[in-house]
Amino acid sequence: MFFSCVFAFVLALSSFTSVTKASESLEETPNIVLIFIDDMGYADIGPFGATRYETPNLDRMARNGRCFTDFIVSSAVCSASRAALLTGCIHERVGFRGALGPNAKTGIAERETTIAELCKTKNYATACIGKWHLGHHPKFLPTRHGFDDYYGLPYSNDMWPFHPAAIAARNKDPKSPSIYPALPMVEGNRVVDPEVTADDQKVMTRDYTTRAVSFIESNVQRPFFLYLPHSMVHVPLYSSAEFEGKQPTGPYADAVREVDWSVGQILDTLERLKLSERTLVIFSSDNGPWLSYGEHAGSAGALREGKGTAWEGGVRVPTIMQMTGRLPAGTVCDKLASTIDVLPTVAHLVGAELPSLAIDGKNILPLMVSDSPSPHESIPYFYADGQLQAIRSERWKLVFPHQYRSIAGHMGRNDGRPIDYQNRKVEMAELYDLENDVSESTNVIDANPEQAAALKLLADYWRNELGDSLTGKKGNAVRPMDPLEAKDPVLGDR
Repeated sequence: MFFSCVFAFVLALSSFTSVTKASESLEETPNIVLIFIDDMGYADIGPFGATRYETPNLDRMARNGRCFTDFIVSSAVCSASRAALLTGCIHERVGFRGALGPNAKTGIAERETTIAELCKTKNYATACIGKWHLGHHPKFLPTRHGFDDYYGLPYSNDMWPFHPAAIAARNKDPKSPSIYPALPMVEGNRVVDPEVTADDQKVMTRDYTTRAVSFIESNVQRPFFLYLPHSMVHVPLYSSAEFEGKQPTGPYADAVREVDWSVGQILDTLERLKLSERTLVIFSSDNGPWLSYGEHAGSAGALREGKGTAWEGGVRVPTIMQMTGRLPAGTVCDKLASTIDVLPTVAHLVGAELPSLAIDGKNILPLMVSDSPSPHESIPYFYADGQLQAIRSERWKLVFPHQYRSIAGHMGRNDGRPIDYQNRKVEMAELYDLENDVSESTNVIDANPEQAAALKLLADYWRNELGDSLTGKKGNAVRPMDPLEAKDPVLGDR
């Protein structure tokens, strides 16, 4: 017994030493590149199971870095997911639900601290290039929330007059007003193209990438934070001439392959400028695939359901991190982590203080460099209307009674138009063992009452903090979004 204890202590000391050394090496004022894809499913890239097409640059990133196979988002919907990423908070805490549209008169609150604002306290150059979706009027745009530069769409690329619903309405009544205005391209805090066209969208991934490379090249002598939230692979799908139709796998594959090319351009630039060892690159997605779009949507693989649900196919996303020579190459982390952890981890790496207001994320540097346990006791799954639909720990997931959308096994179309969802219900609480049943196919609540009871207690904590519209509980720690006030300029004002 004595020798067993000594051996265990030596192993623990060795692990602690390796984490400490890796932590010290990572703390050399690293650059941060955060690549965030829109609606990419868990199984849409080679390292996570894609087989119909190749993603050589993401394969290369996985070989040189670390894949996170149990990495989740706070919400399976655009705006809420992005708010959580940039603030380190469960989206309910910062007032976000669902996806903001062109008519929204709210946005990210001035009181919230973003990753960019943390980096600015350490004299980082900061840029957001791509889709924002946290409020489109000037007071909500990236340049008011820590970013020196911004270029991109203020919300989703389908929020334009050619949305399938808008086209259907015009086909029924040619005089029907459009449900969406023209789609603007924004630079800084002003519109530089008031009417983005299909031809513009075809070169959007390339345009974003060119600007991202230029930003890196302009900041070789200064630490930088680059946030690159691509508009793809959200519908409508577009690719440049170099990728469109070049393989028989369809427009979704074309868009993924061009995103992969973009990743390659970023990695090549870092290597050319000898920045690979000083730059942490994170690749992830805002939620799972939009399954109702059929062949124009991605795949969640073995995971259940997709975007807009609290099932794993909606919230578990493919994630890779690379920092050449600093993160263990060709490795996998299967511990629970989340996009809410990016902010506190970046704060630790750059030596910035955490926000003064409460956040929910944890520093996951130990997960990035070793086989450490997850720092999360539990993470709640809130849906767009404020329902607490599920809660999980490292291994177990308790799903509460709720209604959710499903395509119910239908394949969907191949023309870019969605099929209708069917409503399904969870009638009574269900428990899933994610360690042995990642597909959430077998309810094991009767065999594991203690696990269910423990998660129910943790759920009560989250209800007290953030509320639960299903039970009528009001949260004590919710911070609302800011409103657009009469004195505030609106997007498009000169």
